[in-house]
Amino acid sequence: MDFHELGNTETPEADPIPSAVRSDRRLVVIGNGMAGCRAVEELLAREPGRYRVTIFGAEPHVNYNRIMLSPVLAGEKTFDEIVINDAAWYADHDIDLIAGDPVDHIDRAARTVTARSGRTVGYDKLLIATGSDPVIIPVPGHDLPGVITFRDMKDVDHMLVAAGRGGDAVVIGGGLLGLEAAHGLTLRGMKVTVIHLAATLMERQLDEAAGWLLKSALEARGQTVLTGANTAGIVGTDRVEAVRLADDTVIPATLVVMAVGIRPAVALARAAGLAVGRGIQVDDHMVTSDPDVLAVGECVEHDGMVYGLVAPLWDMCRALADGLVERHSGYRGSVTSTKLKVAGLDVFSAGDFSGGEGAEDIVLRDAARGIYKRVVVRDDRIVGAVLYGDTADGGWYFDLLKKREDIADIREMLIFGQAYASGGGQADPKAAVAALSDDAEICGCNGVTKGKVVCSIVDGATSLDAVRSTCKASASCGSCTGLVEQLLSLTLGADYGGERTVKTMCTCTSFGHDDVRREIVAQDMRSIPEVMQKLHWSTPDGCSSCRPALNYYLLCALPGVYVDDQQSRFVNERMHANIQKDGTYSVVPRMWGGLTNPRELRAIADVVDKFNAPMVKVTGGQRLDIFGIKKEDLPAVWADLNAAGMVSGHAYGKSLRTVKTCVGSDWCRFGTQDSTGLGVQIEQMTWGSWMPHKFKIAVSGCPRNCAEATIKDFGVVCVDSGYELHVGGNGGIKVRATDFLCKVATEQEAKDYCAAFTQLYREEARYLERTAPWIERIGLDYIKSRIVDDAPGREALTERFLFSQQFMQDDPWAARAAGADREQHAPLAAFGPAPGAAPGPAMMENA
Repeated sequence: MDFHELGNTETPEADPIPSAVRSDRRLVVIGNGMAGCRAVEELLAREPGRYRVTIFGAEPHVNYNRIMLSPVLAGEKTFDEIVINDAAWYADHDIDLIAGDPVDHIDRAARTVTARSGRTVGYDKLLIATGSDPVIIPVPGHDLPGVITFRDMKDVDHMLVAAGRGGDAVVIGGGLLGLEAAHGLTLRGMKVTVIHLAATLMERQLDEAAGWLLKSALEARGQTVLTGANTAGIVGTDRVEAVRLADDTVIPATLVVMAVGIRPAVALARAAGLAVGRGIQVDDHMVTSDPDVLAVGECVEHDGMVYGLVAPLWDMCRALADGLVERHSGYRGSVTSTKLKVAGLDVFSAGDFSGGEGAEDIVLRDAARGIYKRVVVRDDRIVGAVLYGDTADGGWYFDLLKKREDIADIREMLIFGQAYASGGGQADPKAAVAALSDDAEICGCNGVTKGKVVCSIVDGATSLDAVRSTCKASASCGSCTGLVEQLLSLTLGADYGGERTVKTMCTCTSFGHDDVRREIVAQDMRSIPEVMQKLHWSTPDGCSSCRPALNYYLLCALPGVYVDDQQSRFVNERMHANIQKDGTYSVVPRMWGGLTNPRELRAIADVVDKFNAPMVKVTGGQRLDIFGIKKEDLPAVWADLNAAGMVSGHAYGKSLRTVKTCVGSDWCRFGTQDSTGLGVQIEQMTWGSWMPHKFKIAVSGCPRNCAEATIKDFGVVCVDSGYELHVGGNGGIKVRATDFLCKVATEQEAKDYCAAFTQLYREEARYLERTAPWIERIGLDYIKSRIVDDAPGREALTERFLFSQQFMQDDPWAARAAGADREQHAPLAAFGPAPGAAPGPAMMENA
């Protein structure tokens, strides 16, 4: 978007805003990025009318969070979701934004800047916030089409176009940007190879052990990672075709991303005659060698240091604003830490983690959970830390490091984290957050301290959204949301009612079901331990409430990828039968649409005789239920029934149970359509699909509704002119009649709408939530908007359901009989509760 179209084309002299409203002193900012706009925000917070502000931006965009480019590339966020200051912000503060028109010349004598378009603007104070430039390795072929960097939205757009064509991508550089580029391109379907010169990935942030864990995790996700690899050249004629290494290895590539580092963008300042070393040299108030020119961010050098991290940038902006309003606090340099999410994996480092003479290492390794922690101590003080997999205590270690706190009294508990140490050996997360100092950083993306969050809350920001809108904590990647909520709870006490109107999943977490489902997709989490680690579960193995829910959410989100964790299922689902009060089981084979035949009936009769089943009952779902089967006989029962061609009826599952039908037009004089045939087709389409709760379908051949379609989760009532579709019925304790969804003309439409509704329920309902309360919670209008009104969306839901069914419709009885099930080789008596769960009713099937 070109902001010349938003009314910002007038020259300063022709500005339509009355001069009485705006200051005569002009501040011109070169750079519309995070540093330049943050400096303006800090100035506005101190004296809103002191300067009249013009901002020049090289990109044709408003200010956005460059840190969040990786989620945009990965498809987890849109550009609009990473905007920091939208167009309204510039207008509300009378800021002239000149976007897409970079400044090419500074005339310090005339106090003017001239943009590429020829536009010249005068200044009283000039702020240079040009950031940094990506390093391009000058190897042969570096200027071929298809060789790009990863620095701004334009680069992301190039990568998205390349990913759309498919092919091979090579990322040169195994630092943060390189790994994020590789992650995003992998998710977009490209085959990615990472080339890194050093022996350890992210060697500036991670030690060898953490770097190895990171490399292993990335390789497990399908990337090829080559460390100690030197790029000799890029091969191609009209565009890039391959990358050649120094050892003559040739790697095919249709896209090459160079992410080997950055250097301060100082060309403009140097041409203007300002003092430049590694960066633009500034004093403690970010003033350059010209008292009317300031600089801030990655382009500056302060006391010989150049910083490429966000936290020092925020400190610089505060010092700069103080100087402009004649306050005396200045910037004294930064002790830096790095807390990052690399390709969805958490890493943290701070200080000197190289160790050395007099240093001692305190190390915790948990390979099964992918956790590594190393704290480097010298003279009873922390001098460095590296965390991988669990970075929740990074801020605390960094606080102890900065303040040079004596840790002798808590040394034995130090590696287990702040909650453990603060609780005297008992984990107490609230006490840990309360013990953080006011200057402890809560939100790394936006540089927000604990003190600032608490001040926002005291000043009236009494909800998570309010905190986000006032001080921006938790407004970007969201990883600090839990900390912000704990501060809300600590500060407001009983007046804080919590953010969510629904209960958390269980006592193991502060997240609700919707949050967990969203984060699984957003962070591409692929296992229960990974979810528990990244979302900071309070218990290491979860419980009988959260493990089955997590297992289902992962199974739904990643069909064909996630491996079903049988030990995280209820006992009935693990045994593929319904446990009864005497400890025996009932077995229900599937009868398509309620139909059966002599072979099936004989097989059931033989099983009843062979295993002395004391009762056989016709169920309400038009099937036969065999009661009294002993646990040790279940495999043999399954084998016999499967040999007769019968598959599981899933009467035990959070899944499709039955499709009930009447005889319809084939036999009944009132029947209008072939309800039995349609019911069989729908059951064959939907069986085996795991759901948030049990799911029942019925097809009635006429409005007399003998199959009771209007108290089922999905019901079809056949009429002369087609098929009336109903949703959200329940015949249980709380009887609920269905809501009318729509009417369709053909059997195929009825099946497609059924698949779409089922998939929407699978993707958006909470675990153990039937369709009736789900629809009451979200509203029938929403269901209609997704299923009836949005044809492309409905088709996409149908396609996702049918795709998932490719991996769902494997009969568990057949798998057991063939010995393919992973539990087949374990003693049946070993099929106990999920880890961390007490045996008993909590693990029983909810009927």
